[in-house]
Amino acid sequence: MLPRPARTSRGYRRYPPESVARVLLVQRALVVGFTLDELARVFRQRDRGDPPCRAVRDLVSARLAGLEARLTQLMALRRELRQLVATWDRTLAATAAGQPAHLLHSLVGNAAIARAPRTGLRRRRDG
Repeated sequence: MLPRPARTSRGYRRYPPESVARVLLVQRALVVGFTLDELARVFRQRDRGDPPCRAVRDLVSARLAGLEARLTQLMALRRELRQLVATWDRTLAATAAGQPAHLLHSLVGNAAIARAPRTGLRRRRDG
């Protein structure tokens, strides 16, 4: 991502002042969803004197479309999970203490849950 720096007589790298700005730009672009490969292509294009503005706009537009589709899927899954919890609450209320309610087994027959994409929203383990 950075041009090759000059070296001092002792071998230390000497980065030009604009390197800090480029590092900050890379950090922000990664947050937006750019990959390092995409950024490298954009920088190469820009460094050749060919403005990459349209390509950058197209990349962000594609990220936005993907994000909006993902949000739609997640909101649908949220509705299904709310209904599932309400159903499970009724099942548990009708199940005697100490008896299995087979809550997880009800997921197998749930068509809406079967259609939902995997969320990747797993709880992190501490430690």
